[in-house]
Amino acid sequence: MKAWKEYLRSTNVRMQEHLGPGRHFLQIDEDQDRVRRVRNGEVLVSPVGSHSPSKVPSGLIHDWLGDTFVPQTTLKHVLSVVSDYDRYKEFYRPTVVDSRALTKGGREERFSMVLMNGSLFLKTALDTDQSCSSVSVSDRRWLTVCETTHLQEIENYGAPGQHTLPKGEGSGLLWRLSSITRFEERNGGVYIELEAIALSRDIPISLRWIVEPIVRRVARNSLELSLRQTERAVHAGAALNALDTLNKSCSAPVSCVSRTQSSTGMPR
Repeated sequence: MKAWKEYLRSTNVRMQEHLGPGRHFLQIDEDQDRVRRVRNGEVLVSPVGSHSPSKVPSGLIHDWLGDTFVPQTTLKHVLSVVSDYDRYKEFYRPTVVDSRALTKGGREERFSMVLMNGSLFLKTALDTDQSCSSVSVSDRRWLTVCETTHLQEIENYGAPGQHTLPKGEGSGLLWRLSSITRFEERNGGVYIELEAIALSRDIPISLRWIVEPIVRRVARNSLELSLRQTERAVHAGAALNALDTLNKSCSAPVSCVSRTQSSTGMPR
């Protein structure tokens, strides 16, 4: 769709501007109060621009920005978690019910996801393919841009009558997805800033007064949940790495037990 491509083009221009000299890499840095709140553990989510969703021919563009801070971690560790596409079905359940990497390595990676769609009482799933391009802005900054290359609805997912609809058919709750994620390591942790952009079917005027607030609430809650789940995945990965390091450093089972008991405060 022409309007969708134009919107992504303008978003890309705005993204490039933030990479320029003297500009904030993270948009949240334009408001130090929001930075403080994120450092204190809040996940902040807000619409981008004064009109979200934005009306386009036969559709709506939803654009939301979310920020979180993961303390006591590194950029390298966070990137290793968010690029583990095979485990997205673990990290982001129940929304993601299946996931697998298609290609890995290099500046462009591809993966597939099946997303459950429980919004607005619609019991469908979305079969999607994603293409992601990443660039190292500096040794402490990383930028990733993802976009759907394939999206089809699955009716009655997991039931005997499950079937995939032809492209372009279905509820139209989601037609296109795109995201821009910025990572910056500082202050003893990593800031994650995620801008999620989606194209959906338009809401009939007769239903807009009741449906639009629900759509906005679902978009906000979904982005906040996704960032919280990323936090938990990063912390869980750090705990597993620490346990693996401990086990590798043990010369004998008795030594492992002793160290584990000591680290947890248990009597030997």
